[in-house]
Amino acid sequence: MAYSYKGSISFGLVYIPVTLHSAVRDNSIGFNMIDKKTMSRVKYKKTSADCDGGEVKREDIVKGFEYEDGKYVIFEDKDFEKLKSKKDKNITIEKFVKLSDVDPLYFDKPYYVIPTGAEKAFAVLLAAMEQEGKAAVAKTVLGTNETLILIRARNGQMLLNTLFFEEEITANPAKEVKEQGSEAELKMAKALIEGMSGKFVPEDYKDEYRQRIQAAIECKIAGKEIVAPKDNGSGKMIDLMEALTKSLELTQKPKPAKRVASKKAAERKKA
Repeated sequence: MAYSYKGSISFGLVYIPVTLHSAVRDNSIGFNMIDKKTMSRVKYKKTSADCDGGEVKREDIVKGFEYEDGKYVIFEDKDFEKLKSKKDKNITIEKFVKLSDVDPLYFDKPYYVIPTGAEKAFAVLLAAMEQEGKAAVAKTVLGTNETLILIRARNGQMLLNTLFFEEEITANPAKEVKEQGSEAELKMAKALIEGMSGKFVPEDYKDEYRQRIQAAIECKIAGKEIVAPKDNGSGKMIDLMEALTKSLELTQKPKPAKRVASKKAAERKKA
C-alpha cells in the first residue's frame, strides 16, 4: 500500500520514523461526464485569461497569491519547504489526553501508523498509550498546511486521525429548542432507546444505495428499465406518543416458540 506521509513521530527526545497509510478508501461508483448529443466524454483543459483559449501545460502552472487586483507573488514547492522548521517536518506530540475528551466533530481523515525504524520505541509508546487509555495530540505540516493530529492505540495498532482546528468548526445554525416533552413521552423514548440498544458491529452495515446503483447499471447495460424500490413508510404525521408506542412495539422480540413447546413436552413426560 502506498504511503501518504513519510517522516517521524517525536516523543520527547525520542524519534520514531514512520509512514502513514490511509485507513479508508473511496468506494463510490465513478461516472464520466458525457455529451448526450455525441455520447463522447467531456474534457476539461486548463487555460489562462491571456492565452486565447490555448491549453496551459502542467509544468507551467505555479501557485500565486493575489496581493492586489491582478498582481501576484509566486510560490514554488521549494519556497514552502524553506518555511518548514525541523519540528514542522515531524509529527510532534504535544500532549496526552483521554480519547473521550476529543469530540468526534473534530475528526477528519484516519491513517494507519507503520514504523520504519526504532520499532522498540514504537512498541513501548503503543503499549504505554493503550495501557494508560491515552491518545496523543500532535501537530505537523502536511503539504502546505499545518495539521492538528490525534494518535491513538487500538487493539495493538497505532492509528492517526487528522483533526480540524477549532477555527474551522462552524457554529450550529439551529435555533434554540424550547419545546419539552412530557414525562410519559420521555419515559417512552428511553424505553425505545433501550429496546434498540446494542453493540456497534461495523460489518452489519452495508452501502445499500451503492448496491442499487450497481444493479441499475446492470439493468441499463441489459436494456432494462430501472424499478424503484417499494417504500413502506406512510409519510403521515402522527401523535408523538402514538409514534413512540408503535415504534416500541416493533422493537419487542417475540418469545421463542420452540422453548415453550419443549417445556410443555417435558411437563407431559413428567405427568
